[in-house]
Amino acid sequence: MVIKRIDVLSVAKITGIIAAAFGLFFGVIFFLFSSLFGAILGNHGGGSAMFGGIAGIFLLPILYGIFGFIGGLIQAFVYNLASGFVGGVRIEVE
Repeated sequence: MVIKRIDVLSVAKITGIIAAAFGLFFGVIFFLFSSLFGAILGNHGGGSAMFGGIAGIFLLPILYGIFGFIGGLIQAFVYNLASGFVGGVRIEVE
């Protein structure tokens, strides 16, 4: 079995969703650490650290999703170009 071409838009959608999931994961970690540092700092900038953590939960998944979509789009396009020269990826299945 040889994969000769892949649908560029389907790959872009999948990579965008996967990247958004990673963005949510890292956004939650960012939120937890900024909350911890906000608690340590107290009144000396703790509110801004907390806001950065909350913004991370919302912004990171969106940004990761957008850049993952664009990256998947480019990678699938380049794969299709390269498979035209090389012949595709050979896969053995049972």
